Amino acid sequence: MEFNTEFLSPNLQIEIYKGLLKPRLIEEKMLVLLRQGKISKWFSGIGQEAISVGVTMALGAEEYILPMHRNLGVFTTRNIPLHRLFAQWQGKASGFTKGRDRSFHFGTQEYKIVGMISHLGPQLGVADGIALASKLNKKHQVTAVFSGEGGTSEGDFHEALNVASVWQLPVLFCVENNGYGLSTPTNEQYNCEHIADRGVGYGMESHIIDGNDIIEVYSKVSEIARSVRENPRPVLIEFKTFRMRGHEEASGTKYVPQELMDVWGEKDPVENYERFLKETGVLNDGQIEAIKAEFTKEIIDNLQIAFEEEDITPNEINELNDVFQVFDFQYLKSNSKVEEIRFVDAVSDSLKQSMQRHENLVIIGQDIAEYGGVFKITEGFVEAFGKERVRNTPICESAIIETAMGLSIAGMKSVVELQFADFISSGFNPVVNYLAKSFYRWGQHADVVLRMPCGAGVGAGPFHSQTNEAWFTKTPGLKVVYPAFPYDAKGLLNTSINDPNPVLFFEHKGLYRTIKQEVPTDYYTLPFGKASLIRSGEQVTIISYGAAVHWALEVLDRHYEIKADVIDLRMIQPLDIEAIYTSVKKTGRVIILQEDSLFGGIASDISALISEHCFEYLDAPVKRVGSLDTPIPFNKRLEEQYLPKVRFEDALLELMNY
Repeated sequence: MEFNTEFLSPNLQIEIYKGLLKPRLIEEKMLVLLRQGKISKWFSGIGQEAISVGVTMALGAEEYILPMHRNLGVFTTRNIPLHRLFAQWQGKASGFTKGRDRSFHFGTQEYKIVGMISHLGPQLGVADGIALASKLNKKHQVTAVFSGEGGTSEGDFHEALNVASVWQLPVLFCVENNGYGLSTPTNEQYNCEHIADRGVGYGMESHIIDGNDIIEVYSKVSEIARSVRENPRPVLIEFKTFRMRGHEEASGTKYVPQELMDVWGEKDPVENYERFLKETGVLNDGQIEAIKAEFTKEIIDNLQIAFEEEDITPNEINELNDVFQVFDFQYLKSNSKVEEIRFVDAVSDSLKQSMQRHENLVIIGQDIAEYGGVFKITEGFVEAFGKERVRNTPICESAIIETAMGLSIAGMKSVVELQFADFISSGFNPVVNYLAKSFYRWGQHADVVLRMPCGAGVGAGPFHSQTNEAWFTKTPGLKVVYPAFPYDAKGLLNTSINDPNPVLFFEHKGLYRTIKQEVPTDYYTLPFGKASLIRSGEQVTIISYGAAVHWALEVLDRHYEIKADVIDLRMIQPLDIEAIYTSVKKTGRVIILQEDSLFGGIASDISALISEHCFEYLDAPVKRVGSLDTPIPFNKRLEEQYLPKVRFEDALLELMNY
């Protein structure tokens, strides 16, 4: 095999060889350790090293790379200390995830690497966000993100490439076409000749590179990266290569024809390049053996460090404290004049004042720019802040939420407007598996607010009416805010944007233009996890949030003889359980009202907590009231039957007469 090294110095050729050799020697050692039971799993990149090493050498040290589980060469080329890599694979504390994740499922800001999650696709959209931050901050940097040919079958691939093309983001989409997605061959993955052919459909430049030719990889990616830094745009690069071992070692390769293995075995990138360097006199046998001996010693020495490290001692407090990044809340009170405004205006004011306070804040969502959003909350924002910071997006919830995560990795804040909370289902994976888990896994916060217009009562039917907060209160790592009044909406949204953790901010669209309140005109914040006692009484505790708070108040206005504590939770993750217990111990009766369908909702957990911790104070069973366990109907009378307004009144009277 010939290599075109005409423009490469001998020293650089040797450095490239060292870059190729190191991950190969590590892998060979790992396969031995796997058979000895000293590591639990291994995803081999043997035969594909040229891609990882060549791409990484072509990028600058400050440019982010998002590799996958067969890209060991990315980590070694970025010179991560081997003992830390080995500790990571053994679940030791000096790894990168404190034993909480395995293999290459981690990132490190120190080395500008963002590792994959098992769902593969989301990292493509995350790369978009990192590249967007680079473009907004005029850093002239590229971001490289890897995928296998199997991963290109996921919707995230399409969404991420489309967003990158529409926004002309400086991303190198590096597809390692290695023949098989686990055991599924390429002819069962896609029906075009080359993955690079898809670039035409995205209006995107694309290239095909021999992934087993280290010099071609390094030279062409270097050239492409230089061009993209000067002229930001996405580029799709398909690397033709082959996976010589199983998807992971337990899978084996029995499904691969032997003749195919033989053909690609002749194209081994390490052996061929080593032979070339010897033939051209750049290296001799003695030098090669010396390099191998040096690397072998480094591997053995660093393995010893990892082996000698004590196993992690579980500490429950440490685990619980690492779910969220510490938030240094600043309680900013307002001394300004107040003005009676609607709920929708309070949300808009918060966004506007937050954009003024945080120059690194970007608002993204469908139709939010010139159109001002479907509820007109961002109307006029383009004129005030420009289209760079107020960005219309394609219809692709998954990629946009991933982009927001990428912005956070690159040090920016974002607010994502979901047109309707229902549509979060199209972006569910990155919310619960990326935003929620990144800080716990490798210490990377997700400085993202997802605005969730929600709720029934407006005849919007099954797909525009859900109040789906319970989907997310179940997932550790997410904060969930759900205000009922304009004052709370503004103050809590300000706090949400300040908080470096992911926040889902539910806004009941039925309240947008029906509820008014006096609200300070300037900026202020409200603390998280603090419920509001909006009425006080001795007979019963009513617990609710969102529009249901107003339904409860309407019932009490009709039954003035009932003296109730009315607790507006305002936030349901974290939950102000102290306020709940204090009230229940005082009244001895409790009823929980939610708009969400009853089974599996937040009322069930609150009821269980009260029963466990306040049982001796109760004078009656805990009551739960919610909507019917059906999808939300469109017809007005059916919707009225679905919602729990009437059932709440009946249940409250029944509780009072118990």
